[in-house]
Amino acid sequence: MLSPLLLVLLSILLLIALIMWAKLDTFISFIIVSILLALACGLDGPAIGKSITGGIGSTLGSLVTILGFGAMLGKLVADSGAAQRITSSMVSLFGIRHIQWGWHWPACWWVSPCFIPPGS
Repeated sequence: MLSPLLLVLLSILLLIALIMWAKLDTFISFIIVSILLALACGLDGPAIGKSITGGIGSTLGSLVTILGFGAMLGKLVADSGAAQRITSSMVSLFGIRHIQWGWHWPACWWVSPCFIPPGS
Protein backbone atom coordinates (compact mmCIF):
# COMPACT_ATOMS: atom_id res chain seq x y z
CA MET A 1 0.00 0.00 0.00
CA LEU A 2 1.21 3.51 -0.82
CA SER A 3 1.87 6.05 1.89
CA PRO A 4 -0.93 8.53 2.61
CA LEU A 5 1.27 11.47 1.58
CA LEU A 6 1.98 9.88 -1.80
CA LEU A 7 -1.74 9.15 -2.30
CA VAL A 8 -2.58 12.79 -1.60
CA LEU A 9 0.11 14.03 -4.00
CA LEU A 10 -1.10 11.66 -6.74
CA SER A 11 -4.67 12.81 -6.12
CA ILE A 12 -3.67 16.45 -6.51
CA LEU A 13 -1.88 15.65 -9.77
CA LEU A 14 -4.95 13.74 -11.01
CA LEU A 15 -7.17 16.68 -10.07
CA ILE A 16 -4.97 19.08 -12.02
CA ALA A 17 -4.92 16.71 -15.00
CA LEU A 18 -8.71 16.31 -15.02
CA ILE A 19 -9.30 20.06 -14.87
CA MET A 20 -6.51 21.31 -17.15
CA TRP A 21 -6.02 18.60 -19.75
CA ALA A 22 -9.27 16.64 -19.74
CA LYS A 23 -11.23 19.92 -19.41
CA LEU A 24 -13.58 18.25 -16.95
CA ASP A 25 -15.76 20.45 -14.74
CA THR A 26 -14.04 21.26 -11.43
CA PHE A 27 -16.94 20.01 -9.30
CA ILE A 28 -17.00 16.65 -11.10
CA SER A 29 -13.19 16.46 -10.91
CA PHE A 30 -13.23 17.01 -7.15
CA ILE A 31 -15.90 14.32 -6.68
CA ILE A 32 -14.04 11.81 -8.89
CA VAL A 33 -10.71 12.41 -7.16
CA SER A 34 -12.34 12.25 -3.72
CA ILE A 35 -13.96 8.91 -4.51
CA LEU A 36 -10.75 7.47 -5.97
CA LEU A 37 -8.69 8.64 -2.98
CA ALA A 38 -11.22 7.18 -0.57
CA LEU A 39 -11.14 3.85 -2.43
CA ALA A 40 -7.32 3.90 -2.36
CA CYS A 41 -7.48 4.46 1.41
CA GLY A 42 -9.75 1.43 1.83
CA LEU A 43 -13.12 3.06 2.50
CA ASP A 44 -16.29 1.28 1.39
CA GLY A 45 -19.21 2.84 -0.51
CA PRO A 46 -21.38 4.09 2.38
CA ALA A 47 -18.32 5.45 4.20
CA ILE A 48 -17.27 7.33 1.06
CA GLY A 49 -20.70 8.95 0.77
CA LYS A 50 -20.66 9.97 4.43
CA SER A 51 -17.11 11.30 4.10
CA ILE A 52 -17.91 13.42 1.04
CA THR A 53 -21.10 14.76 2.57
CA GLY A 54 -19.30 15.52 5.83
CA GLY A 55 -16.39 17.07 3.97
CA ILE A 56 -18.59 19.38 1.96
CA GLY A 57 -20.26 20.46 5.16
CA SER A 58 -22.67 18.93 7.63
CA THR A 59 -25.08 21.82 7.18
CA LEU A 60 -25.14 21.92 3.38
CA GLY A 61 -23.93 18.37 2.61
CA SER A 62 -26.56 16.94 0.27
CA LEU A 63 -27.82 20.37 -0.79
CA VAL A 64 -24.42 21.46 -2.14
CA THR A 65 -24.22 18.38 -4.33
CA ILE A 66 -27.66 19.12 -5.81
CA LEU A 67 -26.77 22.80 -6.29
CA GLY A 68 -23.46 21.90 -7.93
CA PHE A 69 -25.11 19.61 -10.46
CA GLY A 70 -27.92 22.17 -10.95
CA ALA A 71 -25.40 24.89 -11.72
CA MET A 72 -23.75 22.67 -14.32
CA LEU A 73 -27.14 21.89 -15.89
CA GLY A 74 -27.97 25.61 -15.94
CA LYS A 75 -24.68 26.36 -17.69
CA LEU A 76 -25.43 23.67 -20.29
CA VAL A 77 -28.88 25.17 -20.91
CA ALA A 78 -27.37 28.64 -21.27
CA ASP A 79 -24.47 27.54 -23.50
CA SER A 80 -26.69 25.45 -25.77
CA GLY A 81 -28.97 28.40 -26.51
CA ALA A 82 -31.96 26.71 -24.88
CA ALA A 83 -32.34 29.52 -22.33
CA GLN A 84 -32.60 32.09 -25.13
CA ARG A 85 -35.16 29.97 -26.97
CA ILE A 86 -37.26 29.48 -23.82
CA THR A 87 -37.15 33.22 -23.10
CA SER A 88 -38.12 34.12 -26.67
CA SER A 89 -41.03 31.68 -26.55
CA MET A 90 -42.27 33.10 -23.25
CA VAL A 91 -42.03 36.69 -24.52
CA SER A 92 -43.94 35.81 -27.71
CA LEU A 93 -46.59 33.97 -25.70
CA PHE A 94 -47.16 36.56 -22.96
CA GLY A 95 -45.63 39.75 -24.36
CA ILE A 96 -43.11 42.03 -22.66
CA ARG A 97 -45.81 43.71 -20.56
CA HIS A 98 -47.01 40.47 -18.91
CA ILE A 99 -43.81 38.40 -18.92
CA GLN A 100 -43.80 38.10 -15.12
CA TRP A 101 -47.05 36.12 -15.36
CA GLY A 102 -45.47 33.99 -18.04
CA TRP A 103 -42.75 32.94 -15.61
CA HIS A 104 -45.07 32.73 -12.61
CA TRP A 105 -47.18 29.80 -13.77
CA PRO A 106 -44.38 27.43 -14.80
CA ALA A 107 -42.55 28.27 -11.58
CA CYS A 108 -45.61 27.24 -9.56
CA TRP A 109 -45.72 23.89 -11.32
CA TRP A 110 -41.97 23.26 -10.91
CA VAL A 111 -41.58 24.44 -7.33
CA SER A 112 -44.75 23.07 -5.73
CA PRO A 113 -43.60 19.42 -5.74
CA CYS A 114 -40.42 20.49 -3.96
CA PHE A 115 -42.16 22.07 -0.99
CA ILE A 116 -45.47 20.22 -0.79
CA PRO A 117 -44.97 16.52 -0.10
CA PRO A 118 -47.29 14.09 -1.90
CA GLY A 119 -50.36 13.16 0.11
CA SER A 120 -50.45 16.41 2.08
